Amino acid sequence: MNPIEINAIDHVVLRVKDLDAALAFYRDALGLAIERQLDIGLVQLRAGASLIDLVPLSSPLGHLGGAGPGAEGRNMDHFALELGRFDAGAISAYLTARGIEHGEPSQRYGAKGTGPSIYIKDPDGNTVELKGPATEPNAPRV
Repeated sequence: MNPIEINAIDHVVLRVKDLDAALAFYRDALGLAIERQLDIGLVQLRAGASLIDLVPLSSPLGHLGGAGPGAEGRNMDHFALELGRFDAGAISAYLTARGIEHGEPSQRYGAKGTGPSIYIKDPDGNTVELKGPATEPNAPRV
């Protein structure tokens, strides 16, 4: 039985060349509100029930992703799928049985708050976060 029950996209993390231009587009033009900003170089915008995270290439987080957006770079760090339930052991066993490498479960912030998640990679090397239900509800801080 598949223990992975996907409800929705929780968040998408975009690596951006120019944070001001990205904010002008997502916040000012599209009307998304800033939910929180972190000193490590992350701005999280509320998009309905989901989040769009902006990571400037010049920030500590932005440096981790290699080349920036362009012909030889990428601008998506990862996307997160919201799960209906989260049994770390069952999910890990299921992924291992299918030859899917995965990280250790960890508590991470998402659209509905902090909760458990596991990182995996798709066949093209894109990082996918399997995000469990929030155990700590959102406490926005800007």
